[in-house]
Amino acid sequence: MAAATRARVAHLLRQLQRAACQCPTHSHTYSQALGLAPSGKTTDYAFEMAVSNIRYGAGVTKEVGMDLQNMGAKNVCLMTDKNLSQLPPVQMVMDSLVKNGINFKMYDNVRVEPTDRSFMEAIEFAKKGVFDAYVAVGGGSTMDTCKAANLYASSPHSDFLDYVNAPIGMGKPVSVPLKPLIAVPTTSGTGSETTGVAIFDYEHLKVKTGIASRAIKPTLGLIDPLHTLHMPDRVVANSGFDVLCHALESYTALPYHMRSPCPSNPITRPAYQGSNPVSDIWAVHALRIVAKYLKRAVRNPDDLEARSNMHLASAFAGIGFGNAGVHLCHGMSYPISGLVKTYKAKDYNVDHPLVPHGLSVVLTSPAVFTFTAQMSPERHLETAEILGADTRTARIPDAGPILADTLRKFLFDLDVDDGLAAIGYSKADIPALVKGTLPQERVTKLAPRPQSEEDLSVLFEASMKLY
Repeated sequence: MAAATRARVAHLLRQLQRAACQCPTHSHTYSQALGLAPSGKTTDYAFEMAVSNIRYGAGVTKEVGMDLQNMGAKNVCLMTDKNLSQLPPVQMVMDSLVKNGINFKMYDNVRVEPTDRSFMEAIEFAKKGVFDAYVAVGGGSTMDTCKAANLYASSPHSDFLDYVNAPIGMGKPVSVPLKPLIAVPTTSGTGSETTGVAIFDYEHLKVKTGIASRAIKPTLGLIDPLHTLHMPDRVVANSGFDVLCHALESYTALPYHMRSPCPSNPITRPAYQGSNPVSDIWAVHALRIVAKYLKRAVRNPDDLEARSNMHLASAFAGIGFGNAGVHLCHGMSYPISGLVKTYKAKDYNVDHPLVPHGLSVVLTSPAVFTFTAQMSPERHLETAEILGADTRTARIPDAGPILADTLRKFLFDLDVDDGLAAIGYSKADIPALVKGTLPQERVTKLAPRPQSEEDLSVLFEASMKLY
């Protein structure tokens, strides 16, 4: 590691230890006059909906060549990973490009659960290729890598950390024009085809972070349910858990009008703004689909109805969380993925230890929603009922435990590993997991309840065993 990078990492860690945030989430004065933060600064008063164009339909992938032709694209970058490059979804895209006379180069070195290094390798390929359009075929890892490649190839003089979320990076707003990007999702989880978010492992700190800007969202998402038939059952399950938590977290996030500070310019209003009336609709609808179809989609690979609906649910939840944001399950998941030791998830053909993103997120969900329920118990009870709980005689103080028990049953029915201990963690790892959560302010600040380092320790400990 270069001396400058080491110095920046050391400075960042000192900064995080000293941090005494005065935002509404961390100030312990959640019940405040509407629009006024404890510091005297005004909270936000508006929210913005930004989403990619979406096209849905069985076989819609074959239109990608015509779309690029309509855009006037002459030199296209096709991004995917090594496994998918041999499978029908990528072949279908290439057939369409060839049929429509589109010149393209393929980059198939995307890393599942990308790192800053794998991002930079893709960025270098994009810079050398001087592409005028991009196509990403794959799950969130591929779509996020392609977003980053498009961004930095379009802003070639920027340092990598310029656009990375603060406090790890500078979090600069994106003001350069980007090339068109068409996303073809092959999993039903990230919703990345709808969002302006790109997530990666920052290896120096062993935590996940990302880039969040409306400017990097795909131009078009082609949601083709035929691609979901190629997913093994554990990939379907873990992808579905990401949808589940996207919906739950965005629906229970800090309300947008309580987020601070109010931006001085619209360009600085974050992509993750807090729960709002439009995102709420998408989150709840996605949750209803998960409740109805996820178990079917996992258990029967030929159930096209179930897998098609989960593909849609992923996009619906993406529209919701892409504008509202997520909170503690995701904030805590990043070190769970980043600090992985030897665990290798079933059905993932990779050559490195891997905790799939959806699994790392869902394992803390019972503890997290027990913790947050006191801030919006009605919403926690509503989501528990959607997931199958009988809440007719439920008391408001029981909202958290009811949702937590409902989630545990849901996970048990789908043979999910029994907590963090089952994927290689112990109580001795909790300080490192907490330390890895602290830089995730972009999402942890959206939790409806303030959380201290001690609170995070308790949540990780409660997540060691689920059943």
